[in-house]
Amino acid sequence: MAELLLELFSEEIPARMQNKAAADLARLVGEGLKAAGLTFDNTAGYVTARRLTVVVSGLPTAQPDVSDERRGPRVGAPDKAVDGFLKSANLNRDQLEERETEKGNFYYAVIETKGRDTAEVLPDLLSSAISALHWPKPMKWGSYSARWVRPLHNMLCLFGGAVVAFDWEHLTANNQSYGHRFMAPEALEIKDFADYRVKMKSAFVVLDAADRRTIIKQDATRLATEEGLSLIDDPALISEVAGLVEWPESLIGSIDAQFMDVPQEALISAMRKHQKYFSLQDETGKMAPRFIVVANLRAEDGGTQIVAGNERVLSARLADAKFFWDLDRKNTLESRVDQLEKIIFHAKLGTVRQKISRVVDLCAAIAPFVPDADPALCARAALLAKADLSTEMVGEFADLQGLMGRYYAEYDGEKTAVAKAIEEHYSPLGPKDDCPSDPTSVVVALADKIDTLVGFFAINEKPTGSKDPYALRRAALGVIRLVIENNLRLSLQDIFDEAAIKPQIIDHVFNVKDLLKFFADRLKVHLKEQSVRHDYIEAAFAVSEDKSDLVRLMARVEALSSFLGSDDGANLLIAYRRAANILRIEEKKAKPFAYAPPVDEELLTDPLERALYEQIEKVSGPINGAIAFERFEEAGTAMATLRKPVDDFFEKVTVNVEEPKIRVNRLRLLSSIRNLLGQLADLSKIEG
Repeated sequence: MAELLLELFSEEIPARMQNKAAADLARLVGEGLKAAGLTFDNTAGYVTARRLTVVVSGLPTAQPDVSDERRGPRVGAPDKAVDGFLKSANLNRDQLEERETEKGNFYYAVIETKGRDTAEVLPDLLSSAISALHWPKPMKWGSYSARWVRPLHNMLCLFGGAVVAFDWEHLTANNQSYGHRFMAPEALEIKDFADYRVKMKSAFVVLDAADRRTIIKQDATRLATEEGLSLIDDPALISEVAGLVEWPESLIGSIDAQFMDVPQEALISAMRKHQKYFSLQDETGKMAPRFIVVANLRAEDGGTQIVAGNERVLSARLADAKFFWDLDRKNTLESRVDQLEKIIFHAKLGTVRQKISRVVDLCAAIAPFVPDADPALCARAALLAKADLSTEMVGEFADLQGLMGRYYAEYDGEKTAVAKAIEEHYSPLGPKDDCPSDPTSVVVALADKIDTLVGFFAINEKPTGSKDPYALRRAALGVIRLVIENNLRLSLQDIFDEAAIKPQIIDHVFNVKDLLKFFADRLKVHLKEQSVRHDYIEAAFAVSEDKSDLVRLMARVEALSSFLGSDDGANLLIAYRRAANILRIEEKKAKPFAYAPPVDEELLTDPLERALYEQIEKVSGPINGAIAFERFEEAGTAMATLRKPVDDFFEKVTVNVEEPKIRVNRLRLLSSIRNLLGQLADLSKIEG
C-alpha cells in the first residue's frame, strides 16, 4: 500500500471558498480512484490561503486483475457470427471454450485483463479531478488557458514517495512545495505527507484550518484575559480569519477613546466587516476600547509596528463611523420618512414609503388581537420602522438596519416601546433568532412580514423548490413564531384579506388559498423541526375548522400527541382502526352513511355492547363541549375512558352477525366510536 499526496500552490484563495474547495477536491479524487477500481483507506483535504492539499492513504500500487467471462454464439453457428464475437473480445478461435448449458452448447470467452500500475492510472485521474473542481468565480491570467480561482504557481504530486509524471495546463508535477510567503519562501523538497506536514510547520505554515482556528481562539482569549477582558464570541469571524493567515499571530491594540460614544454595534460592525478585528468586552458586557488583530507573520519587534499601523487604520475607519453617527442625528427619523419614496421596494409593489403606509394601516387590523398593544404606538413605530434606511450609517453598514433606527429613535425622544419595535420588527430572522414579545414590536413585525408575503404572492413571485429570492419562507416562519410564541388568537386569513386590499397590492390578483397552503407547509416544517411527528400534524390539520388559527392548531396537535402517547390512547387507536376497517368494507356494499348513528338502544342485546353504548353516551357531551371550547387535552382524557368498554366489545362481541338489524346497529355503534374519536384528529392519518 502507498500514499498519494497532491498540493496545488497558488495566490491567496478567498477564505469563504476554501473549506468547500478542499472537501470537493478530496471527493473528486476519491471518486476517480473508486471508478478506476482502486480502493483506499482514507482521503483528507487541507487548505490554507495559498495551498489546496489532498492526501490519500492505503492505495494499492496496481489495479486488481480483472477476469471477464462472455458467452458467445451457439456451437455450430455461422463463421461470420463467431468471427464477430472473436473480434469484439480481441481473441482468436483457439482461445474459446465450449460449454454445455441447459439451452445447448455455446462458445465462451474468458478475458483476463491485467491491472495497470496505479502510477500509470493517476495522471489522467488527477487531471480530471482538478479540472472538475468548481470555483464560483474562476479567473484566467497571463497567456495560460487555465481557469482557477487565483493564479497557480506549483503542483506537488507524489505517489509512494515518487513524483507522479503528469502535466495540468501549464504546471508539471514535482516534489517541491513552498513555505510562508515572507518567513520561509524557499522551495522545500517533500518525501511524503508526514515529511510535508513537518516541513510546512517548520516553514511557518499551519496546514490544518481547525488548528489555525484553535490557535486564534486561544491566543485571542489569552490576550483579552491578561487585560481583564473577554473576547466577544464570533465563530464565523474566527473561521474567516483562519482562512486569511497561514501562521496566525494574535496581537492586541487600543481604540481611541473619542470613538467610544458611537454605538458599540457600529464599532463592532466596522471592525469586523472592514478590518477583520475581534472585539473585546468588560465584565459588564460593555465593549472595551481594545481589539485583537491576527497577523500573518511573527514580527521581530513583537508586533509593535503591526499594532501601531492597525491602530492608525482603525482610527480612520472609526472616524467614518463617528462622522455618520454625528451627521445622522442632525435629522430626526420622522424627517427621513419621505426620503423612503426614493427607495424602490419592488417595481410592482411600489416604494418603501408606500410599503410603510400599508404597514401602518395593517397595524390597526392586527393590534386588537395582541394583548396590551396600543394602536397609536404601533402606528408610530411602523411609520418610523424603516426610516434608518436613508441614514449614512445604515448606508455603510447595512447589517445595522433596525438597530440604528432604535438608537436614533431614542435620541429623538421617541417612547421606549416605539424604539424597541423599530429594532425588533425584522425579527425573528430564523429559527434560532429571539422572537419579539413586546406588544408593539409584535404588531409591527407581523404587519411588515404579512405585507411582504401578501404582496409577493399577489404579483406571483412565490418561492420555488430551490429558489426563494425574497426570503418568503423565512417571513412565513417569522409570522408563525410570532403568533404561536405570543399565543395570539387571530385568523391569518382575515389579516391576509385585509392586506390584499391595500394600495399597490389591490392592483394584482391575490389568491388567499395559495398563501394559506404555503403557511400550512411552513408550519408543518416548523413542527417537524421541533420533533413533532408529521402524521400527527396531518391528522390535526385534517379536522381543524380554521387552518389559519395557528394557536388552535397547535393546541390540537399537542393534545393529540399527549393522547396517543398514553397507553389508553395507543390502544384506542388500534380499536379505531379496527372499527374504521370494518366500516370501510361494509360501507362499500351499502349506500353512503348507511351506518351513521343513532344507535337503536332496544337492539343492544349483549351487555358488553350496551356498556360501550352507555359510556359513549356518557362522554359524548363532555367531549363535544371540550372540543367546542378548545380544551383538547380534556377531550383526550374523556376519550381515554372508552378504552375498557371498547376492548371488551371487540374481544367478545361479533359485529357481523346473521341478524340484519343487530348487525346494522352494531355497525352504527362502530360509527359512533369513529366519529367521536375523529373529533380530535383524523386518526386514519396516523402511521405505525
